Amino acid sequence: MKTLLNYIKNASHCVAFTGAGVSTLSGIPDFRGKQGLYNSFDADKLFDYDYFLENPAYFYEKSKDIIYNLDSKKPSVVHEVCASLEKAGLIKALITQNIDLLHSKAGSCNVYEIHGSPRVHTCVSCRRTYQYDEIAQIVKSGALPHCFACKGIVKPDITFFGEMLNETVLRGAVAEASKADLIIVCGTSLVVQPAASIPEYTIDNGGALIIINDSPTPLDHYCEARYYSLNDSFVELRNEFGHGNTEFVEKD
Repeated sequence: MKTLLNYIKNASHCVAFTGAGVSTLSGIPDFRGKQGLYNSFDADKLFDYDYFLENPAYFYEKSKDIIYNLDSKKPSVVHEVCASLEKAGLIKALITQNIDLLHSKAGSCNVYEIHGSPRVHTCVSCRRTYQYDEIAQIVKSGALPHCFACKGIVKPDITFFGEMLNETVLRGAVAEASKADLIIVCGTSLVVQPAASIPEYTIDNGGALIIINDSPTPLDHYCEARYYSLNDSFVELRNEFGHGNTEFVEKD
């Protein structure tokens, strides 16, 4: 772990990049793993924009116990340590593929949610917006969320297949990765594009790459260090920088 610790201590602009593996530690199943959610339903339909417009009930029925129970999920050691490292000035930005809001719940502030999140929902007809808690209550009751103004269907601001990524968020994430002298990739196999290519901006600009993930990634051969256990790695980081807790000493 000394390599990881030294890279973090010496980095001037460290960025963390996280995927679904981070949230499995919080009890949220990933999508593509052996026990992933895609084994339980048709993934092509669940997050397909055209199919959502045709049959929104499918999305809300299948996602009720995935997306609309997030109030019961707690940040993992990875979420907590990333937030504390940011507070201490050791991490400058956090880029995530996740849609579960747990980084913000843990206290991270400079977060780029590449695939959006259900924090805000938008009517597909009149574009009126609603907050997560309001929609979650409707979905948990078994009803479909319709716009109060025009009765159109309401959709979470998650990027579905067939939709473009949020350009502002993507540009911000690329800018952070481009100026990073260290990017730590956590809990992702780096297969979902274009988000998976973001660490390459760090590499192309001379920055270092560290990967912590339990399965291989296409960028493993670029790593300065490679770790496989998220939990063990972040417990070590918490102990090193937080002396056994999450109150980190601020970086000069």
